[in-house]
Amino acid sequence: MSALITLTGILLYLLGAGLLLHRLRSGIDANQHSKYLALIPAMIAAMLHIVVLYDALIVPQGLNLGLFNVLSLTTWLVVILVLFSAIRQPVENLAIAVLPIAALALLLQALGLDPVERLSFDSMGVKFHILLSLFSFSLLTIAAIQAALLAIQTQHLRNRHPGGFIRALPPLETMEKLLFQMIGLGYLLLSLALLVGITFIEDIFAQHLVHKTVLAVIAWVVFAVLLWGRLRFGWRGRIAIRWTLSGYAVLLLAYFGSKLVLELILA
Repeated sequence: MSALITLTGILLYLLGAGLLLHRLRSGIDANQHSKYLALIPAMIAAMLHIVVLYDALIVPQGLNLGLFNVLSLTTWLVVILVLFSAIRQPVENLAIAVLPIAALALLLQALGLDPVERLSFDSMGVKFHILLSLFSFSLLTIAAIQAALLAIQTQHLRNRHPGGFIRALPPLETMEKLLFQMIGLGYLLLSLALLVGITFIEDIFAQHLVHKTVLAVIAWVVFAVLLWGRLRFGWRGRIAIRWTLSGYAVLLLAYFGSKLVLELILA
């Protein structure tokens, strides 16, 4: 039954991405009804995804936070955030990139390649730190995808080729406004995650945590500079895109780089 749920979820994710891509290429940007119809398969897939996640994550000894389980949980959070945001904001096109990644993460989780990493947390503070970290990373993942899409849009407009799917995107000013809204909220959650971690984790600079902590702090500084530059100098366009993608790359190393090395390469 679990395999059937997983396969159905993967297919629905891909169907949702395909419908949104068709909508984007067709330039159907004014028809909200078509947007909701395209999002329905993704919504159903996300509900199936959480069923699979629950079975994989919740074990008698605590939480199984292996690499692919965490990847699957993170992509599910990204999908949920994009789908809820798309109800009121013109961000549904981000799902074209997000949904296939979620499908891949669901497949990798189902293959059972994860080394089992069972963790039991007695402290509510540590649990809160993990939750904040996942939500902040998910929001900044969406911001990074938005920045990449903004880069493509900017390049097309500079080359005076506004046709194709560019016509279906919101105006450049709206795209940048959405980008900084995501970064601002993601940065706030990242700040809270670091603060809670420093408060409740006994030795946040222990050997197995020091690389994550240092990289997360570096990413926090990068996003702080970006937000300061936006407020002080009105940074936008290529500068904003470069800083966003740089900060996200560091954060990606903090969240997944160490787990990849420790669980797969050195295992």
